[in-house]
Amino acid sequence: MEENIREIDTLVIGAGQAGVAMSEHLTRQEVPHLVLEKNRVAEAWRTGRWDSLVANGPAWHDRFPNMEFADNHPDQFVPKEQVADYFEAYVDKFKMPVETGVEVLSACRDQGKGGFIVTTSKGAFKAQRIVSATGPFQIPIIPAIAPKNPDYHQIHSAKYRNPEQLPEGGVMVIGAGSSGVQIADELQRSGRDVYLSVGPHDRPPRTYRGRDFVWWLGVLGLWDIAANEPGKEHVTIAVSGANGGQTIDFRELAKQGLNLVGRTQSFTDGVVHFNNDLADNINAGDQNYLSLLDRADQYVLANGLDLPEEPDARNLLADPECMVNPIKSIDLKANNITTVIWATGYATNYDWLKVDAFDENNQPKHHRGISTEPGVYFLGLPWLSRRGSSFIWGVWHDAKYICDQITIQRQYQQYQSVV
Repeated sequence: MEENIREIDTLVIGAGQAGVAMSEHLTRQEVPHLVLEKNRVAEAWRTGRWDSLVANGPAWHDRFPNMEFADNHPDQFVPKEQVADYFEAYVDKFKMPVETGVEVLSACRDQGKGGFIVTTSKGAFKAQRIVSATGPFQIPIIPAIAPKNPDYHQIHSAKYRNPEQLPEGGVMVIGAGSSGVQIADELQRSGRDVYLSVGPHDRPPRTYRGRDFVWWLGVLGLWDIAANEPGKEHVTIAVSGANGGQTIDFRELAKQGLNLVGRTQSFTDGVVHFNNDLADNINAGDQNYLSLLDRADQYVLANGLDLPEEPDARNLLADPECMVNPIKSIDLKANNITTVIWATGYATNYDWLKVDAFDENNQPKHHRGISTEPGVYFLGLPWLSRRGSSFIWGVWHDAKYICDQITIQRQYQQYQSVV
């Protein structure tokens, strides 16, 4: 072994919520490991989101089990900077071996010798195991339909910070998941003329009968669903902790002054065309909302809980004009729309991980994070083991399972026969 190659049992790549969770469990199991992070701990929380972002769940829920937020009420939605501070404090509390400013360039099998050779910006490592904890938010996706016309200011939601950064004029926000809705709402409240392109979505109540929706999903067992429903692979969840936490109601947003349109279909010569599906998408979201209220009421009745009834929660506003007479197309210039924000999600990038652990779409092949490639593990991905996998508390439990599997493999490798 060359002298300049550092040896370690397990390398964890990424020090966001997934990498920090992984390190805690490896530390408890006394597994020699190192966490490599190209930026700072929880960097995405600091610089990868807009200025006013808060956690989508309350402080009592969106945290790791072994440490509470220091200066936040349990029902508060914690601002992003404080979330990042929380993870840094967590690293310090458990004395985790995290090295920042180290970018992983490649990782491949050490053929014939076992383990992996990992090349980084600060030298090479020999590791028996690799945990990819880089998360799902790696490459912002802007669809191919995006216009090539430089007259329009186009950014992905990952680059949005605040209304002041945008040129004067109206804004088209494409994508109505949590990010798109919150950005569109903020822009409209700032005085902008905003159009929001709404696709299929689920929209849970922020609270119902005195309990946050994260509590309802917990007691109803919905966080533990092991697989997405067929046909819902591209359905986003519209939920927000902004402004103290509110239920996302597209009918209310339309009443507020947001211009709602269907899914974006194409751009042609400065004109954007939409599918005629706005009413269908909003009505389906309403049914999702009402179905959760039904299940919550059934749970209260079955368990004899003393939770206040909330009949007004079922009162929906009338269909707004945009649903009755939907907009089919918009001339951007004629409507003074100068900015297009693509809230259209992210792709993953595993070009650095040169092992046989991916399918034909370059997606990890794994079961609960245990890769088909021995010694390689994935953590922090949506639906890794259950619906809650991509949430702060969910990734902690996924990390515990992966750590248990690493510990089992170490026991096999350390076995010595007794002669």
